[in-house]
Amino acid sequence: DRSHPALRSHSSPKAPKSKSKSQVKPNQTSKGKSKMKVKSSRKNVTPTKAAANPVPTLPPFDFDSYLREKDNRNFQLLIDQPEKCSVAGGGGGGSSTAPYMLIAVKSVAADFEKRQVVRRTWGQEGLFQNGVSIRTVFLLGIPRNQSSLPLWDRLLAYESEAFKDILLWDFEDTFFNLTLKETHFLQWVNSSCPDVRFIFKGDADVYVNVENILEMLRGQKADEDLFVGDIIFHAKPIRRRSSKYYVPEFVYGAGLYPSYAGGGGFVMSGHTARRLSSACQQVELFPIDDVFLGMCLQQIGVKPSRHEGFRTFGIIKPSAAPHLQTFDPCFYRELMVVHSLTVPQIWLMWNLLHDPNLSCHNRTNPTPCLSPPDSGLSVNKVCVKGGLDVHGRARGCPIRRRFALCAYRSAF
Repeated sequence: DRSHPALRSHSSPKAPKSKSKSQVKPNQTSKGKSKMKVKSSRKNVTPTKAAANPVPTLPPFDFDSYLREKDNRNFQLLIDQPEKCSVAGGGGGGSSTAPYMLIAVKSVAADFEKRQVVRRTWGQEGLFQNGVSIRTVFLLGIPRNQSSLPLWDRLLAYESEAFKDILLWDFEDTFFNLTLKETHFLQWVNSSCPDVRFIFKGDADVYVNVENILEMLRGQKADEDLFVGDIIFHAKPIRRRSSKYYVPEFVYGAGLYPSYAGGGGFVMSGHTARRLSSACQQVELFPIDDVFLGMCLQQIGVKPSRHEGFRTFGIIKPSAAPHLQTFDPCFYRELMVVHSLTVPQIWLMWNLLHDPNLSCHNRTNPTPCLSPPDSGLSVNKVCVKGGLDVHGRARGCPIRRRFALCAYRSAF
C-alpha cells in the first residue's frame, strides 16, 4: 500500500446465489441495446506529464495538474452491484437483511489473478460463525494504460456477470486517484449498503484471517464508532522530492499528519462508514488516501484504534530471534491482516491454516512472552488462545499482548 515505513512513528500505542444480476451502466444505442463504455470520456482525471528531461529526483506527480483537477469529486459508476447487500438473514440472528460484514478490496483491472485468489480464500462470501453473512466487492477505476490489457472492459463485464462483485468508476485508476476510490466507495455504502454492520477494507495482496476479525467484533456494537487497524501516529509529511509519498508544503503545510491506518487493511463499523461518507465530502481531497481518511476521522472526532494483529508492513523478524520463520501458519493464525503477500503465498497460507492436520503448540500452557525491544519491558505472561479484543488484548491474558515474540513462542 501507499504507507511507507518512513512515515511510521508509533508514539502510542460457497455463498447463496443472489437472484438479481449485477448492473453494467450502459450507453444507449439507436437499437435499444446496451454496451458498456470502453474508455472514459471524462476529462477530470489526474494525468501525469512526462518531463522533457527526466531526472530521478523529480516528483512522480504533477501537482499543478492535481490542484487544478482535485475538486472533481463525482464520477459515474459504470458497473454496479445494487443487490449486493440484500441478504436474507444476514444480520447474525437478527431480522436485518444486510450483511454482517462487507469486504471491500482495492484492485486494478489487470489484477485478475489477485481477485481470484481472494475470492477462493479469505474473501469467500457466505455464512460464517453464528450464521453471520459476509459479502465481497472489488473497487476499480479505468486503467490508465488500456493498451496493456486489451478488452479490459469485456474482462470486467464478464467478471461482474460471473461473480457479481465488481464496482467500477469512471476515473483513472492511478495512485493519486485512490482517494477518489475511497470517497466513491463510502458513497456507495451509504446508498447501496446502508445497514451493513461492519466493513473490512484492504488491498488484494494481503492475507486476512476473517475468523479472527469476527472474533474481535464479537460483542461490538455496530451502531457505535469503531475504526481499527495498524494505526500510524505522528507521521510527518515527506518533503523529499524523490519519494513516492512526497507532498510539498503548498499542498499540506502542517508538520504532522493526523493519525491514520495503513491501508493494507482496517475494520470499521457501518455507523462510522456512514459518518465518514458525509465528512469526506467536506474535507479537501488529499493525494494520499490513507492520510485523507485520517483527516476525515479527525473531522468527525473519531480516534482510530491500533491493533497488534494488523501487520500493514508485513512481518519482520525480531532482531532477538533472527532464526525464526515468519511464514508460519501457527503465527498467521493469531493475526488479523498481513500485507505484501504474493498470490501463491496467499493461496498457500490459506490451505496451510485450513489443513485439518495442522498442529500448533497448546496455547493454554504457560508461555513466556517477551515484549518488543523498544517497549523497555521484559515480562512473562500466559498466552491463552481465545482471540484478541478490539484493543489488541488477548482474551484470557492478564496484560496487553505484544506480538514481537509472543506469537512465535506460543507457536512452537
